[in-house]
Amino acid sequence: MHALHKLLLFHLLISLGRDALGGKIIHGEKAPENSMLYMASLQNNRGQHVCGGFLISEDFVLTAAHCGNQLTRVVLGTHDLRRVAAGNKRLIERTYAHPSYKNVGLGKDIMLLKLSQKVQLDNSVQTIQLPTSEMNVRENEKCQVAGWGMTKSNGPTVNELQVVDVSTVNIHVCDNKWNLELPDNVICAGGYNTTKGFCQVCFLFVQRTGQLVSCTEMQQTSFSSSQGDSGGPLVCNGKAVGIVSFNRGKDCDYPNVPNVYTDISKYLPWITYVLNGAE
Repeated sequence: MHALHKLLLFHLLISLGRDALGGKIIHGEKAPENSMLYMASLQNNRGQHVCGGFLISEDFVLTAAHCGNQLTRVVLGTHDLRRVAAGNKRLIERTYAHPSYKNVGLGKDIMLLKLSQKVQLDNSVQTIQLPTSEMNVRENEKCQVAGWGMTKSNGPTVNELQVVDVSTVNIHVCDNKWNLELPDNVICAGGYNTTKGFCQVCFLFVQRTGQLVSCTEMQQTSFSSSQGDSGGPLVCNGKAVGIVSFNRGKDCDYPNVPNVYTDISKYLPWITYVLNGAE
């Protein structure tokens, strides 16, 4: 039965088409200056913002695995992507998607990016703390999510970092609202009983091959789309506890079920393994 629920979620995400991956901060506001100094813009080889991420050490950024493997550089130290200091750009030396990741519907939507050189931590760039393995996010806990994605349905991406407050949702309530058993090791927050949260813009199914791919992977062909907020952190009590993964919402101005995040606390041994020099 557990496997059947996972299969149903997989097919539900397929049926949602362009409404399935984390893409937009809904009803948020401009992030205050000198806040969220850990935020990273993950970009392709054309310098386009693709996904969010966050700095967890001087040379590693954490993001979502569905952001794909065509990312080439990371921009740090700015809220405004039109103003980037040369010293705050880093090439991506290597990507480490979780070895068991297949697609967002099956979970494990987490990836580490090794930077080409360490960044200098200063008054514009800082790391963010991760949770402990014992940390459990309480129901109705007030948290924040931020990104450079679209702020409304069919709108343009933004250059200035947006942030929104969201409250966590009980996982059993979340399962019920989705009417499916969600992947293991996720957190739900925002998008339900509120007009605030994130919403998605791209999740594509290639009928010819039967392979499920994200819009970032499709960019390697002739497509060009931005997932915007995917991969950004869910921040509770000053710690990055989750990673923007997916939602359901055909009208992104009014998400209709809770947003789903990867629960970072469940992947700490793997994160430590990679940071310590895994090959």
